[in-house]
Amino acid sequence: MASDGVSAGSAPDGPEHARAALAEHGYLADEGLATAIHLAITLKRPLLLEGEAGVGKTEVAKVLSRWTGGELLRLQCYEGIDVAQAVYEWDYSRQLLHIRAAESRGADVEDELFSERFLVRRALLRAVSSGGAHGQGAAPVLLIDEVDRADDEFEAFLLEILSDYSVTVPELGTFHADVPPLVVITSNRTRDVHDALKRRCLYHWVEHPDFEREVAIVRLRAPSVVDALARQVAAAVEQLRGMELYKPPGVAETIDWASALAALGRSQLDEHTVDVTLGSVLKYREDQERVRAHGLPDLVREAIARGA
Repeated sequence: MASDGVSAGSAPDGPEHARAALAEHGYLADEGLATAIHLAITLKRPLLLEGEAGVGKTEVAKVLSRWTGGELLRLQCYEGIDVAQAVYEWDYSRQLLHIRAAESRGADVEDELFSERFLVRRALLRAVSSGGAHGQGAAPVLLIDEVDRADDEFEAFLLEILSDYSVTVPELGTFHADVPPLVVITSNRTRDVHDALKRRCLYHWVEHPDFEREVAIVRLRAPSVVDALARQVAAAVEQLRGMELYKPPGVAETIDWASALAALGRSQLDEHTVDVTLGSVLKYREDQERVRAHGLPDLVREAIARGA
């Protein structure tokens, strides 16, 4: 069931209501993102979120699912993805077993082979044919993750589906969502998403959180971390993001690092602990070497001063 007044086809009271509801379900959004989410629900438009990896784009769809009560349907994009992985395919193994069983009885099953009992619904078909889409509960939340990894042909196919939330299965007919799903599309911008898809969507660039909001996120997601350590870790990560690393740490890495330090019984940063736990926040050897060359004492000293 939907909660907080959001059901299939309805919208929250406003951006501030959306922001509060997201926070209640574990996501601290800034005003811009909360407004974009509010408008996506109100206008029934897909929401395209771009930004660096780790800023919390995917988590938006997950928290929307928790907030609205709609089923989360995730389509992970990758190079070469096609209709069989994204929309539907036929369960050929079950069809073959059915044929063999029918042959043993001398029955003709040709008309039964392409019925819904043998249809394997992938994320896109489920999104337009689920119960919520027919007024039986909250609309599903469709997450199309890392669309920039898919090829141009799939992006064009995706645009066609999002234009009217319909999928045609030649053997069965057309499935159409009476109420559209809530659609969140994410991109890490490894390539540009085509203008046609952007025009179909509302758009928001997701930034890394500012210092105070990142501290609040750490305290929310890692309650075992004391406030002083949360502030120092957020301050250290803020510095790391300014070092032109190959893979700057995202919010998830900030939380992981703070949790690792708390698990080691630390209540504040020190040079040795930072050195031995860098793998919790930096996942490339080259980045770790750059940070060590920059100077861990300076990193710790500045983090403690910033977090005070």
